[in-house]
Amino acid sequence: MTAVAQWHAVTKRYQDVTAVEQVSLRLEAGEAIALVGHNGAGKTTLIKLLLGLIRPSEGSVLIGGVDPAGAQGAQTRRKIGFLPENVAFHGAMKGSELMSFYARLKGESEKRNAELLEQVGIAHAADRRVATYSKGMRQRLGIAQALIGEPRLLLFDEPTSGLDPDSRREVYEMIDRLRQGGATVLISTHALSEIEPRVDRIAIMNRGRLLAAGTLASLRSRLDAEARMRVRVRSGTTGKLLEMLPPTVRCAERSDTAVTLLVSAHAKMQTLRVVVEAGEWVDDVEMVSPGLPELYAQLTGAAEEDES
Repeated sequence: MTAVAQWHAVTKRYQDVTAVEQVSLRLEAGEAIALVGHNGAGKTTLIKLLLGLIRPSEGSVLIGGVDPAGAQGAQTRRKIGFLPENVAFHGAMKGSELMSFYARLKGESEKRNAELLEQVGIAHAADRRVATYSKGMRQRLGIAQALIGEPRLLLFDEPTSGLDPDSRREVYEMIDRLRQGGATVLISTHALSEIEPRVDRIAIMNRGRLLAAGTLASLRSRLDAEARMRVRVRSGTTGKLLEMLPPTVRCAERSDTAVTLLVSAHAKMQTLRVVVEAGEWVDDVEMVSPGLPELYAQLTGAAEEDES
């Protein structure tokens, strides 16, 4: 089955600087994927390659089997919706005028422009000049223009930048609807905790390399990431509990009535059995699996150590 888009063994060099190196990643229909990494990790370069703005030094980039920078690329690029990180619109133009401009640029009808402005919550400002828009409103306008032509591939670079919490939630709800409608959404972001429950897969970049790509569960399994287990016990029994635990379990915090343990995936069930056996003086157990910020720190930290 042909991927909606893919990078295959892609390397991009700028003279002596390697922006991305040997990156292979597929985007499938109807999925939302987070592309995460610090500034300079290569995220923007991957997006530029997909948009056909630059060509790879090695490897290939395809959208539906077509090179976006090749002879047939223009038609393919019209099927992409793109929201850049820093939205810059002409302040003298009205919101409705900008939407008309982008619709003509894409060769699309202007009939749905008002509907798209309504969808992103700025229909009331359609006839106002963009210079009067707040940062959040300009961000919404950027999302609206990306949706012109009902693209099957959407590239969002920091889509919630400048938005208040309610607006951020609305953006992700809109992304859910687009995905349910069959669109593929790539979200480049620094907001790790925010994006974690909103995507199907996560691709982690570091210094131009793709460190890992997969579901949150698969990343946890691959890294054997430690969960945090907080156990509340009868006063004075924390020492007794710690003596019973497997040697691989680490104690992060301890008081007279509670301990916080760091437990790897392979030791989780054994640790829980120990806690259950001590049940007469255990009052409560809370388990928190490692989230994306912890997995990201573990992966990038390991990569930094390997390169040092």
